[in-house]
Amino acid sequence: MGTGETSQLTQGVDADVIVVGAGISGLASAWGLQQRGARVVLLEAAPRAGGAIGSAREHGCLLESGPNSALETTPLIGPLLTELGIAGERIETSAAARNRYILRHGRLTALPLSPAAFFTTRLFSTRAKLRFCCEPFIGRGAQAVEESVADFARRRLGTELLDYAINPFVGGVYAGNPATLSVSAAFPRLHELEQQHGSLIWGQLAGARERARNPEKSKQSAPMFAFREGMQTLTDAIARQLARVELATEVVSVMPGSDGHVVAASSANGVREYRARAVLLATPAYAAARLVAPFAATAAAALAAISYPPVAVAFSVYRRSAIAHALDGFGMLIPECERRQILGTIFSSTLFENRAAGGLVLLTSFVGGTRQPELAQRDEQAIADLVQSELAAVLGVSASPEFVRVRRWPRAIPQYTLGHAARVARIEEAERNFPGLFFCANYRGGISIGDCIKSADRAASQVAAFLRGA
Repeated sequence: MGTGETSQLTQGVDADVIVVGAGISGLASAWGLQQRGARVVLLEAAPRAGGAIGSAREHGCLLESGPNSALETTPLIGPLLTELGIAGERIETSAAARNRYILRHGRLTALPLSPAAFFTTRLFSTRAKLRFCCEPFIGRGAQAVEESVADFARRRLGTELLDYAINPFVGGVYAGNPATLSVSAAFPRLHELEQQHGSLIWGQLAGARERARNPEKSKQSAPMFAFREGMQTLTDAIARQLARVELATEVVSVMPGSDGHVVAASSANGVREYRARAVLLATPAYAAARLVAPFAATAAAALAAISYPPVAVAFSVYRRSAIAHALDGFGMLIPECERRQILGTIFSSTLFENRAAGGLVLLTSFVGGTRQPELAQRDEQAIADLVQSELAAVLGVSASPEFVRVRRWPRAIPQYTLGHAARVARIEEAERNFPGLFFCANYRGGISIGDCIKSADRAASQVAAFLRGA
């Protein structure tokens, strides 16, 4: 992230920029602005920074309530970790975590990771493999027509690959439904490959040289990493380096003005007004909608239309001897057509070292999403019982867990559904109509940690340019 872009504080204001929300987007944006010389105040309603990212040790096991890992998709990540002094805390995935399992007809089969493995796998039928071979000869979709992920995959790859590859993948990434997600918004790279090359296969082959030169990495090829004591290492490190972070301080209103903006926030000390030349909203879409509704109704409606399905995360710790499956992989994904009650499970103690105490294994399972939102709304004991039943059936668990913990997220992951680009366009219109107002969160530019860091760096550059009058 850039440095040396100093600014002069306007008389009578508390900061150059007020950042609202201390999730990874807000933290990284505030850090990028501070590195560019801006005076930043970060306001967060929760009693700690980090948002969905949270790591805790219990009985020698590391429980991640949010993301378990990150992909180094952007070259911004390495320098950021160095600047924060946590590069040495980074750890890579275990060699044993290579496999990704898919459930089909009640049995787990490793997802093929090479062309040769694809043509020999039992996961897909001969008919599905032949249908896949037709992909280079299928014409482009109409550029002006927005297509769902399901329609795109069915058209290019066939129904079987939609059901047993795309559907579980979408469930694992978004906890979403491929029939409602927009392929151009949720998976823009797939849409671009088809539009540029007329085929996903030809696009992959033609783009090999370009990808080798590009410092950006695809999510398929980017290295996966975490930290010895969990992903909260990253958010804690950023929060420590920021000059001014005010926690347990809930923003209740934003009032834009021609000579600056006024933000009112409530804390244990009452309601206080902050003045700044710019405001960056790094909250979930529904929270941003409430703040901008009084002056930007169109943008507020667009933000409010972004859905966040509920997801429950269940951490199950077993004796290794209680599980029949080898657990030799990243984890397992469950296709919707298998009619199970979990979206998937990460084999957390296989994925990274030091995630479970000796002789124990840690499994992190996900329930709900758009597929079965009602399951994530059950009480914690009901969710725990449900998950243990599913793990017994799929992984061959033969004994009770040592312990189970459940974390429920009533609003989890933003859905990039059909019409998402139009919603983002209305948010961008608000930024133009109200100079000094900016939005940066995972409903825009991608939901992964790498996406958020990249979006935050872009937002910091835009805000810094505004402060300079550029």
